[in-house]
Amino acid sequence: LQERPFTLHTSEHVIHAETLIIASGASAKWLGIPGEAKVPDGLGGNGVSACATCDGPLPSFRNKPLVVVGGGDTAMEEATFLTRYASRVYVVHRRDKLRASKIMQEKAFRNQKLEFIWDTAVEEILGTPADGVTGVRLHNLKAGEERIFPCSGVFIAIGHKPNTDLFKGQIETDKVGYIKTSGRSTATNIPGVFASGDVQDSVYRQAVSAAGTGCMAALDAERFLDHLPVMMPSGEEVTIEGEHITPDHEAIITPDGHIIPNKIECAAPGD
Repeated sequence: LQERPFTLHTSEHVIHAETLIIASGASAKWLGIPGEAKVPDGLGGNGVSACATCDGPLPSFRNKPLVVVGGGDTAMEEATFLTRYASRVYVVHRRDKLRASKIMQEKAFRNQKLEFIWDTAVEEILGTPADGVTGVRLHNLKAGEERIFPCSGVFIAIGHKPNTDLFKGQIETDKVGYIKTSGRSTATNIPGVFASGDVQDSVYRQAVSAAGTGCMAALDAERFLDHLPVMMPSGEEVTIEGEHITPDHEAIITPDGHIIPNKIECAAPGD
């Protein structure tokens, strides 16, 4: 990504492009325990999920006891959402206190349909292909005891990892790895490179919002190819020729460093 045209190497082709839209998404973090893998190797998609808003309203989870694994904001948000549908939601956390923000903790503690299982790890998800999830094997980390806990669904809520390893060191990201974009466009810190979907969205993470930013990125790329300025995360606007328009729109900086005034002068009275 150091110079344009950008060069992409695939298993079969080398592609040169004047613009690039990164839409590699983000992957849910998993526990790596037995029963968690996707069907047919496990119960993933058959009672095991990493997205409460996607799967929580499904009939298989309604009025059933559900388990949420995690202790951060993601877990509290997922657990609170699931109480709309489940008979009861049990939050299993490895520690004796939550990592979630104070406001999320208070909201969760006030919810009468939420119950917490502290100092405990989920060691295995139990069930069958026919019945789906029937329970989890829990391990109390302080007492060293194990028990089978009946439930009808397990939601893993220990966070997401943006799929940006490929671009590490080449593009500006936040501390987690999500690509930073302009507040008013999908432009990244590299002119001609745009990002859309979950790879730049750590908040909403929904298909509809990802599709929306995908449309935005396509329009931004088209605008860039049409030699029109596109806003960067820095606030300045950049054209495909490398011209930079300052955030206050009062100057244009050419690729060779010359500054051209861009301020509109008002006509004198009577002119």
